[in-house]
Amino acid sequence: MDFRKVFDRIPEEFDRWRPRYCQALFDDVTAAAGLAPGKTVLEIGPGTGQATEPILKTGCDYTAIELGEHLTAFMREKFDRYKNFSIVNDDFETHDFGKETFDLVYSAAAIQWIPEKTAFSKTYEMLKPGGVLAMFLTRSEYQSSDPALYDRIHEVYSEYFHPEQNYTCRLAYENAQDYGFTPLERREYHAQRILTADEYAAFSATHCDHIVLEEPYRTKFFDGLRKAVRDAGDRIVFNDTFVLYLTRKP
Repeated sequence: MDFRKVFDRIPEEFDRWRPRYCQALFDDVTAAAGLAPGKTVLEIGPGTGQATEPILKTGCDYTAIELGEHLTAFMREKFDRYKNFSIVNDDFETHDFGKETFDLVYSAAAIQWIPEKTAFSKTYEMLKPGGVLAMFLTRSEYQSSDPALYDRIHEVYSEYFHPEQNYTCRLAYENAQDYGFTPLERREYHAQRILTADEYAAFSATHCDHIVLEEPYRTKFFDGLRKAVRDAGDRIVFNDTFVLYLTRKP
């Protein structure tokens, strides 16, 4: 199973429930790349655009490459009003960009799906001298907010979460330096989300290995998540950390 493609099944749910990144992160990316009209930008795997509009608003010449057909259509409907927006429905790993180069290549929780050598070598080649590679992701935890709820949810996972294939995708972002990028800087930003039981179940259903969970486990799993949160006051608090990696082609 190619987990990269399962998000294409749920564009509306993905757009509604995936967390947005904070403005401070976009301000730092914009400043690092000097984004303005005339600057060229490529976003890898935008999904439904959780990290798109703040970049578009700089007036840069924005291009996205998105593997999912339905996600691409969703992006076009959402952002076609911007004259500086364009998107390609193709696989970044195999797409031929010709001699096109960019001032900024960035990815919000998508570049980790690409094998390291391809991810870093290809982005390096596509950047102009001095161009910036920005990679960011969200790390969320709720244990510190309610340890008892955390334990109950993990009991639900132990009992009912048995997908046919587990998510094992990882990328060592620091290894960008092995492919010519320098220097590498890591920044963090923090936010909080509070979800009801139904909202938490809907959000959880947008994770790749949760999307493909089948019966007889699926119904009991999501019912178990809802019950756990309802029993805890119908409230689960997520502490989100947005991690940004910034590096540059000399």
